[in-house]
Amino acid sequence: MGKGRVVLTSIPGGGAEGSAATPPDADASGARPGGHARPSSSAAEIGQRARIWHVVLNVAGRVTALPALKRGLEQLAHEHPPFLTARYAADHAEIRYWEQADTLQDAAALALRLWGEHRVSAELPPWEVVGLEVVDRPTYHQRIAEGFAEPPAFLGGVHPY
Repeated sequence: MGKGRVVLTSIPGGGAEGSAATPPDADASGARPGGHARPSSSAAEIGQRARIWHVVLNVAGRVTALPALKRGLEQLAHEHPPFLTARYAADHAEIRYWEQADTLQDAAALALRLWGEHRVSAELPPWEVVGLEVVDRPTYHQRIAEGFAEPPAFLGGVHPY
């Protein structure tokens, strides 16, 4: 138990010389020699890194009864709380919502899975994703301010075209 002792620093109580939060060779900010900070993945820190993305997801397929489609979209809105609004017709729908993710690629991946992951539980038709737009929050608001995009016709809810 002398100088050759291995010190675990990634679990609480793992180090006698340094705390679990700060390795023995790190400064008070958690940075190690060479300027590299210790990787972190606490929920609070992930939330601080994540950005907000505006997503427009377009789906289409075979004609579906409108009352059943509306019920399915309303259930989707209930299952996916950041749901903003949806417009629908018998053979297509547009879903607009905000997504929280670190990168555009992460937000797009989540959006592309949304319909399939909720298809059974929300009783959605077996449609496919035919369009996707993902923009960050500042870009979305800039587009609206400059008149290049309009805010959704309805704020919240599920409405026919």
